[in-house]
Amino acid sequence: QVQLVESGGGLVQAGGSMRLSCVASGRTFSDYDMGWFCQAPGKEREFVAAIRWSGATGYADSVKGRFTISRDNAKNTVFLQMNSLRPECTSVYYCAASYGFMSSSGYGINYWGKGTLVTVSS
Repeated sequence: QVQLVESGGGLVQAGGSMRLSCVASGRTFSDYDMGWFCQAPGKEREFVAAIRWSGATGYADSVKGRFTISRDNAKNTVFLQMNSLRPECTSVYYCAASYGFMSSSGYGINYWGKGTLVTVSS
């Protein structure tokens, strides 16, 4: 079992920055692909970014150049640095772990965190 706990959400003005963290406990963190998904009110959960166990990264087109995902295996933590935030980024952000390739569809993800709310005011 892997437990994922997100933190760092809150209220930020449009154009501002925020960093989310996700601490994992349980099995070997470095073996997992890690990622972030978001879900806005009334919408389906969407892929934001992922980082493979190797360190390779991938992003949704809507966040490329603004968001950066990184991981610290020594601290069992994955980060999402969000810059130039827009009101449409207002969502609950979920941390995810996949033992194997993390699909942007969310299919096959083994573990989810409970989410942290990010609100971007205009």
